[in-house]
Amino acid sequence: MPAAAHTALTRADGSPLRVLVVDDEVNIAELISMALRYEGWQVQMAHTGSRAVSVAKDFQPDAVVLDMMLPDFDGMEVLHRMRSTDPDVPVVFLTARDAVEDRVAGLTAGGDDYVTKPFSLEEVVARLRALMRRAGAHKATTSSTLVVGDLELDEDSREVSRSGQQISLTATEFELLRFLMRNPRRVLSKAQILDRVWNYDFGGQANVVELYISYLRKKVDVGREPMIHTMRGAGYVLKPA
Repeated sequence: MPAAAHTALTRADGSPLRVLVVDDEVNIAELISMALRYEGWQVQMAHTGSRAVSVAKDFQPDAVVLDMMLPDFDGMEVLHRMRSTDPDVPVVFLTARDAVEDRVAGLTAGGDDYVTKPFSLEEVVARLRALMRRAGAHKATTSSTLVVGDLELDEDSREVSRSGQQISLTATEFELLRFLMRNPRRVLSKAQILDRVWNYDFGGQANVVELYISYLRKKVDVGREPMIHTMRGAGYVLKPA
């Protein structure tokens, strides 16, 4: 089942929360980033400690997801350097090691929480949400309606329409369309869609994505200018007609 919807969190001025994801494993960093963007947050990535410190100065993140083991210097050194300019930024450590002393070391160094690999994306998001709520993030008062071109989706009432005409979707079709609409003009791979819509473990059956894309096309695109496009070898993208 797809993850339950949460109340969106924002900065005090209503702008999206900013999260810096630091991991030298590019695939892991991208998966975490995609999950955080799905929450409506702004995300930047870094794959080395020095790059993380540099990005943090410009990006001024509201929270950091930080791998303990990086190719140049470790996560605790990154934390130390970040905290010299932003002493209060919340940090969630990622560690591949399950030893108690490593977790204690990370928390003693000033980390706010830790997640041990392998982890679920939902766990990382939940830890971040809890940290940022404690740090004073605000509940968004913005509309629950996503709009791309003439396509509208209301996340609260779960109503979908195109050019004012109602479209009836199953629960899974709704989650798939919501993911596409939260990432307009962004090419989403089958792996990313599986990961988000089918809770990141569907036995690698990418054909289920093709099947549900075809269901959506029959309801959203038939008789109209197409919005859902296949990018050969890359995935799918939703663009205004």
